[in-house]
Order: sequence, then C-alpha cells, then structure tokens
Amino acid sequence: MSNGLGTLDYTAIAIYLTLMAGIGVVMGLIVKNVKEFFAGGNNVPWHLGAVSNYMTMMSAFVFVAHAGIAYQDGLVALLILWSAVPAALAGTAFLASRWRRAGLVTPVEYLEQRYNAPVRQITSWGGVIFRVMDNMVRLYALGVFVSGSLGCPMTVAIVLCGGIVVAYTMVGGLWAVIVTDAIQCAILLMVTTVMVPLALTAAGGLWALTEALPHHFTWTHGPKGSFWFLFVYYVMVLIKFNGNWAFIQRFYCTEDELAAKKMGLFSAVLFFVCPVIFLLPAIAAAALVPGLANPEEAYVSVCKLLLPPGVMGLMIAAMLAATMSSLSSEYNVTAGVLTRDIYQRLLRPHAGEREQMVVARVTTLLLGGAIMWGASLVKGLGGAFEVNKTLMGLFGVPLVVPLIFGVLWRKPKPWGAVFSIISGVFVGLALRRIAGLDWETATFVQMFWCVASLLVSAAGESHDTGYARRVGDLFLRLETPVSESEGAHDRHGHQALLVLFTVALGLSGLLFIGISLFSVSLPSGRYTLAAGVFCCVCAVLAGLRLRMRYLSAEIGKRNLQ
Repeated sequence: MSNGLGTLDYTAIAIYLTLMAGIGVVMGLIVKNVKEFFAGGNNVPWHLGAVSNYMTMMSAFVFVAHAGIAYQDGLVALLILWSAVPAALAGTAFLASRWRRAGLVTPVEYLEQRYNAPVRQITSWGGVIFRVMDNMVRLYALGVFVSGSLGCPMTVAIVLCGGIVVAYTMVGGLWAVIVTDAIQCAILLMVTTVMVPLALTAAGGLWALTEALPHHFTWTHGPKGSFWFLFVYYVMVLIKFNGNWAFIQRFYCTEDELAAKKMGLFSAVLFFVCPVIFLLPAIAAAALVPGLANPEEAYVSVCKLLLPPGVMGLMIAAMLAATMSSLSSEYNVTAGVLTRDIYQRLLRPHAGEREQMVVARVTTLLLGGAIMWGASLVKGLGGAFEVNKTLMGLFGVPLVVPLIFGVLWRKPKPWGAVFSIISGVFVGLALRRIAGLDWETATFVQMFWCVASLLVSAAGESHDTGYARRVGDLFLRLETPVSESEGAHDRHGHQALLVLFTVALGLSGLLFIGISLFSVSLPSGRYTLAAGVFCCVCAVLAGLRLRMRYLSAEIGKRNLQ
C-alpha cells in the first residue's frame, strides 16, 4: 500500500535532517567545556530561550494525543493544552530570579546544599528514570505520525527519529539544542499555519465547519471536560511544569534575571497562541475525515487529505521538529544530571573537563537507546495520553515537590524531602490499585500527600549547625541579584549564535519557497510560498540588525582607542 509520498517529500525531509545535523556539527566545534554543554555558558538570548522552552514542552504528542481529544471532544482539547499558561506565569513570577541566581550547571545540584547528599541522589536517579519513561511516550507519538505518513514499521520510525536526536545533541550540547529548537519552531509554525486556512477552506469556511461539527464539541464535553478533571490536571501541570529540569535549565542559562523573566513571559504567550493553530485542523478533521478507527491519527489523516507533494514532506519535517526539540532538551539536561550529579559526585569527584565531556556524550547515547526501546512498549500500555497522564501523576509530582519548595522556602528539612518522594510514589501506587477510584481523585490525594509530607518537616528548627549554615548561604545567594555578583558575558559568542540562527532561518525559508514552486497553482502551494517568503524576510531583517550592532560595536571600540 502506497503512503502517498513522492520524491519531493523525501527531498524536503532529507534537507531538513541535513540542516539539523549541520547545526549540531557547528555547535560541537564551538562548545569547549561542560558549562557550555549543559548551561550554554549562561549566555543564551531570552527570546531563543523562550522558543526553546516552548519547543521542549511540546512534541508530536500534541498532534497525536491532544489531536485525538480534539477529534473526539472538540474545544476541551484547547483547555487541556492551555494548562501550561498559568504554570509558566507562576514560574516566571516566583522562580525565574531564584533559578538564575542559583548559578547551576544541572537542575538538581543545589539539592545537596539545600537538603543533603541523599536527597540529591534520590532525585537524580529517580528523575533520570522518570525522564526516560516520559520521553519514551514522546518518541512513541512521533513514531505514530512518521510511520503513518511514510508507511514504515513503527520500530523503524522510532529508531530513525530517536537516533537523529541523539546524534546532534551528543555533539553540540545545549547550544545545538537552543539553535535547532528555534529553527524547528519556525518550521513547525509555518507548516501548521498553512494547515489552518486549508482545513477551513476544505470545510467550506468557519461558519460551515461550525454547523458540520457535532453539537457536543464544546469546552466541557467528555470526561476530560469536567471541572474536577481540569482542576486536578491544571494543578498537576503547575507542579510538574515548574519542576521540569529543562524548564529550570532555560531560566539559569539566560544572561540575567530580567532575561529569565522575559523568557518565561514569552513562553506563556507561545503556550496560549500556538495550541489554537495546532488543534483547529484536528477539530476540522471530525467533519473532513469522520469515522477514524484511531482518533490519534486525526491530524496526519487531514494532512494527507489536503497537502500536495512536497508540502507533506515539510509537515513530516515539522513533526520531527516538534518532538526532536523536546527530546534533545531532555537528553541534554538528563545527561547533565548523570554526568555531574551521579558520575562526578559519586565516582570521579576530580574528573576534568575533557573526561566529563566524554561521559556527557556517552550518557546521551545511552539515554537515547533506552528511550527508543521504551517507546516501542507504549502502545501496549494504553496509548500516548493515558501513559503520559499516569506517569506525570505517579512519579513526576513526588520527585519535583522538594525541588520546587526547596528553592522557595528554607524551613522544610531533608527528612521531609526524602519522605515526600518515597511515600508519595507508594501512595500513588496504592491509590491506583483501588478499584473504582478515578484518576482525578487519586492524583489529587497523592499531590496533597506529597506537599503535606514536606511541609510537616518545616516545624521546629534544625539542631544541625552545618546544615543551617549551608541553607543560610544558599538563600543568601538566592536573594542576591545576578547583576551584583556576576561579571560581563561573552557577547562574541552571543553574536555568533544569532548569526547561525539567522542563516538557518533563511535556509528554512528558501526550502519552503523551493518546495512550494512545484504546487504554486494550488492554494496549499501559495500558502507555503507565503510562509517561506515571510521566513526569508525575517532572516534578512535579523541579519541587517546584527550587522548594525556589529558596526556600532566596532565604532565604539575605535572611539575608545
């Protein structure tokens, strides 16, 4: 059976993969030490950090699991995705400055000073295991999309996609992740934006689509539209999101506190606007391709219906972009924890920069292999959304509660952190064995237990003077603005990063223009052409701005001389 793809589609995919590989190689030549590999040298521009943060939190999971909800239940899928907006705003308001002031290379290294070494190790090992399980769901979702589009076996799609992410993350570190995230976001937004007018036109316009859709496609339809489900889900995302290692990493890799807050606010804007673009075609699919046996194939089905040769290849590239961004960020930050918090802390305290770089790349490779293997098991466990929802509640919340509250409040003690994590997981397992107990109630009880267990330990004062001194030093650092304790940043490296991004953005626009010329007689071809031209114009404007900055800096140097 043909998958409907032609030479143009495969050419678009190949060019995209070559572009991502090229960025990884270039950044691999630039990255020189562990701090640059895992924290970007604390010099990542806030706007690129925000785009990278957004891309880290979404993946083809949106176009598989959430699109399936949109296809079945309608607008409630938007409410579920918008759960990231209040989480991002809360993180920006209460955590951005503190994470930037912490001066971290990995998200959990501060836990040893805040609590003790056992808390750091429990969180490190437990977090690595959870990240592997969480990311195998994302890779599975990408496998569903790619195998459905290319007609290849699921295992082949998983190995191909997972291997590519491992390759460029292993070589270029966080810098490669940041730049590729920005390019992948541009590609994803261009292709998915093209899908919106195509879906509306095919349905006869917005009004006709509204009339053709089932009447139950409301904001509150289905079990996922109930107030209780949405309340618990929003609270869970609030906790899990702000304890997400990649989200924390984006805060502390920025230049200063103001940049960290700008990054968080821009992320919230993206989390609000983009779901509308992404899910409207999936909602329209209920009218355009009714009766799908597997609702998770709604988005790919409407794409195959509406997109011409070449542009479908770009859509597959966009799905690769979405999931590769989230996976590459997770591989990088998790490899950082394995290298710094486990390998160096436990096995080789005096490991040098070169040795740590080797370990970082080897652990990235091993993580990728474990996630690829796990992704092949997800279908048998109930599908993408159900597995993700269960993992987040069961393991994600207990692991991040001490991480978040530890940076906000100095009172909770080490025994409370250990008890919260271990008992939280066991309580979650026990609740899920109770017949008839719904997910919402079980998850809420588990979250309450984890927070309460930690807060109980806040009573009284610690008699360990060494511990009290460590915590006091930590909170003194957290209360000291970055501008007062850090020197100048590497503006040359900052400029080089923006130049590479601008060039890659222009090449992406040219790719869209080239592909669109083969179908310019069709509306989809013209929309793709417009997206490519827009991308190229943005690249030209960004290039001119960088050139003006460079000339201004050179004039300033000459005046000083």
